[in-house]
Amino acid sequence: MNPLGTGDPLRLGPYRLTGVLGEGGMGKVYVGQDATGTLAAVKVLKPQLAHDTHLAQRFVREAQAAQAVHSAGVAAVLGAWTEGGRPWIATEFLAGLTLDQAVDTFGPLPEPAVRALAASLARTLVDIHAAGFVHRDLKPPNIVLTSTGPRIIDFGIARPEHGLTLTTTGQVPVTPGYGAPEQVLGQRVAPPADVFSLGAVLVYAATGRRAFDGGHVAAVQYAVVHDEPQLTGLSPALAGLVAPCLAKSPDLRPVPAQIASAMAPPKGAEQAWRRGAFADAIKERERGARQLTTQVTGVPGAEPVPSVSRRRLLTGLAAGGVVVAAGGGAGAWWLAGRGSDGAAESPVSSDPFDIPPAVSTPEEALDKNIGGTSVTVGRPSVIWNLDDEADTYSPTLLTVRDVLVLGAASGGIAAYDVRTGKRRWHAPRIRPRASYVSLSDRLVAAADEKGTLYTYVASTGVAKWTCPAAEAETVLAADEDAVYCVTKIGRVRAVGRADAKVRWTIKAPAEFRKQGLMLTASAARGRLVLVTANGKVLVLDTRDGSVAWTRPSTTDVSVTPAVDGDTVYINGPTLEARRLSDGEVVWTAKIKEPKYEGENWGPPTVADGAVYVCGGNYPRRLDTRDGSEMWRGYWVADENWPVLHQGHGAWSLDSTSSITSQKRLNVNTLRSSDGERAWRYQLPHADHQNLVADGNRVFVMADSAIYAFTVF
Repeated sequence: MNPLGTGDPLRLGPYRLTGVLGEGGMGKVYVGQDATGTLAAVKVLKPQLAHDTHLAQRFVREAQAAQAVHSAGVAAVLGAWTEGGRPWIATEFLAGLTLDQAVDTFGPLPEPAVRALAASLARTLVDIHAAGFVHRDLKPPNIVLTSTGPRIIDFGIARPEHGLTLTTTGQVPVTPGYGAPEQVLGQRVAPPADVFSLGAVLVYAATGRRAFDGGHVAAVQYAVVHDEPQLTGLSPALAGLVAPCLAKSPDLRPVPAQIASAMAPPKGAEQAWRRGAFADAIKERERGARQLTTQVTGVPGAEPVPSVSRRRLLTGLAAGGVVVAAGGGAGAWWLAGRGSDGAAESPVSSDPFDIPPAVSTPEEALDKNIGGTSVTVGRPSVIWNLDDEADTYSPTLLTVRDVLVLGAASGGIAAYDVRTGKRRWHAPRIRPRASYVSLSDRLVAAADEKGTLYTYVASTGVAKWTCPAAEAETVLAADEDAVYCVTKIGRVRAVGRADAKVRWTIKAPAEFRKQGLMLTASAARGRLVLVTANGKVLVLDTRDGSVAWTRPSTTDVSVTPAVDGDTVYINGPTLEARRLSDGEVVWTAKIKEPKYEGENWGPPTVADGAVYVCGGNYPRRLDTRDGSEMWRGYWVADENWPVLHQGHGAWSLDSTSSITSQKRLNVNTLRSSDGERAWRYQLPHADHQNLVADGNRVFVMADSAIYAFTVF
């Protein structure tokens, strides 16, 4: 990425432009940030072309058409406009590896991963075609592999006559070796053209070679029209599935739904995006993306967080890459940034929607002193502790980057520096028992006694927008788009983060309206998961509040959902893994020991490809692929609290009696690799406990006291 140059706009619509991602024959792609700090790739028609009314209208119409596609597998179009004679399209900014980068770096994908890729891309094509469009340029550089799965970018998905991308003016893009024969021949393009491109992509993913090749472009295009594809290197089973996609006649190709069904991968194949060196590379790019939204905010009494200045970052970004800007129309652009030479710019604005970028999460150094496996070898170090600071009934401990937020003993909510325990800010008007949530890792959203929704910059406590119309009795959850709450008359309501306006309100079923504060919730990937105290599950579509799926009650104890990717994990007598989108059961697990048969699982957490959960009074680690048990720990755990993975350990709480019969609160740590005992720290007995982990720290609340521990 390069810095802005002479003649480049500083702002387009709600986006403040910070650099140039790429340039083509018809326009430029910039990186921009809106008032909430969200990054976007902003594609702009060149000034000399913007005055062509027909071309400008086509440009904007392309974006409007793309917005009609609703799919988790695409880089979303965020907005489009004609402003000051310069039409622009803003699209989602993704961090990840493009498929060609992945194959170049790590070699061809194993067959299970190829099948997972094929099924995911095919499902996305179903969504694109259902909206009446054709992508027309599906190829490895236009497929981004993220930690949540493959995403299709760089849309020419308007109707064939609207194929506007950043290429030579008037040229219809046909990528040699990936465009279908009918595209090469200039014939009408329909959905089967995308199927042909998908087949070519899968050959490349599985072998590292193109299905059609040649010494020059004309030779490759001739091979596409006349020759058979080169499928050497594919297994017979995979070749039998891919070959029909590459049929010369569009009528002979399968439809995407058939491909998705035929390519159904084995369980756990989607973990290719989350494990090993491949996953590490994706995480590195995600860290690079976070650097683009990191800045230092001065806080009295707190150490400044090292950051990358904008000039240094832009200079470094031009050197090579860790981030993909998706959907910009200029292909994939790799960005990088390392080091620090001072604080990033931190403009102060009275605009309630001008939200500063998220600060970095300061990570504590890992403690190396863990010795062997005996319980007597040592215990975690207490980094800091606070007495009489927490509201004993504080509903949650919330970590947001560099602060820990909790209900304050003096009333309201307060935020503490995760490194030192010093209080950063205090919001006394907030009613903590209505709960509070993190909004985009930048804001804390909470409600007062009247139900007004307030938002605060997490790092500084600066008040931002409010919404009296929320009428919030309980703040349930938040995602990138909205805060979700239950109103004082039992309605479920969504409040948009970008404008503080009520998006939608629904009347929930009676059993949900009666639960009030006992509801637990999680929001992710277009779904809001609501669970009552007796285990009934209601999942809403976050776009309009419509019911996506439900599950009847299975228990009479508290149930807490955990969402990871497209899977939601729900505890109870049976631990269930269900597909988040439609509720389809992926796997179930019961406690096997007869002694604990019928007992409930505790709240699940997901990390490192595993589910950590208390079952039958013991911490356990289950495989996310099938629910099989990987180990059972040897320390008792309280099933009311989660088992947390941090560093190389699994952390849990239990209350036991010592030899003197004095009750203690035990903070227990197991090695996450095998479940062997590592550390135990005893605290005074507490009637109310809580724990949360982030940044190589574990925070424990024991009644009104807070402890911060190191991890190994």
